[in-house]
Amino acid sequence: MAAPFVSGDTALQEEIRALARKRNAVILAHNYQRPEVQDVADYVGDSLGLSREAARTGADVIVFCGVHFMAETAAILSPTKTVLLPDLAAGCSLASTIDAAQLRQWKSEFPGAVVVSYVNTSAEVKAESDYCCTSSNAVDVVNAVPADKEILFLPDMFLGAHVRRITGRANMRVWMGECHVHAGIDPENIRLQRSLHPGAEFLIHPECGCATSVVEAVSAGDVDPSGVHILSTEGMMQRPGQSSADEFIIATEVGILHRLRRSYPNKTFFAANERASCAYMKVTTLAKVAESLEHLRHRITVPDEIASRAKLAIDRMVSIGGSRPSTPPAPGVDPGE
Repeated sequence: MAAPFVSGDTALQEEIRALARKRNAVILAHNYQRPEVQDVADYVGDSLGLSREAARTGADVIVFCGVHFMAETAAILSPTKTVLLPDLAAGCSLASTIDAAQLRQWKSEFPGAVVVSYVNTSAEVKAESDYCCTSSNAVDVVNAVPADKEILFLPDMFLGAHVRRITGRANMRVWMGECHVHAGIDPENIRLQRSLHPGAEFLIHPECGCATSVVEAVSAGDVDPSGVHILSTEGMMQRPGQSSADEFIIATEVGILHRLRRSYPNKTFFAANERASCAYMKVTTLAKVAESLEHLRHRITVPDEIASRAKLAIDRMVSIGGSRPSTPPAPGVDPGE
């Protein structure tokens, strides 16, 4: 179950809300944040949903309770806003598996290849990419690349293996990166949870690397696909209200259980693995959110040259979202044109 609040949380949450009003700030929290941080946020969602909120907010200040690459994305989409990350230690093990220099070296080995980067990457890596994608639209993006073009897909090896299997793309090379949380969500553990809760639906939210291994396991046949629903955040939040099932097994980082349990108190939710917790997401505390607002700490900026190159890939991600377009915008073409 979600961890109980400690004494003083309510008062600190009120202090944060007052500071946010004073600063004309919006607080964005990822689904994997601590429950008390989610509860003080104006919006809670996945990286794509929060990117959209960052792009359209009228606030002067964006407090991004997530990880560094997400705050970078917000800074690129809202260059006139002050974007704050409460703790600079909020990194991402998947994003850190490749940097811009490594990508440039990889590209030099395969001249002419099209680079498709998963959203969990730094701004510098996005700037070196032709496309950015989410796990929801990765198959569509890859299918839109001409068949004779080699593809470099990064950095998630599980999502890459899944996309290569679904598309049958033989000329697709995959970077061998992974999220440290995914190890707690494996087929053997999933089979155990499903045997313990045979009537439960199995929901997968794959927009962070921790669950892409499960998506890959389903497409490989290592996980029984019956009763499996691969859903966006909002799809996952709506599913319990649409389903007659009373129990649900959730395959992603455990932070989302708080939002589900709060929304559906009469239904029961089980983690595919209770140990699937992202240490980077959990470094943000209420006290750090308050300090961030009080002292405008820590401001995240992206150099203009990198931001302008990365923005094309990010714009495609935000505009395509989880839809299934027949052809994403071509590299070098602004989707707004």
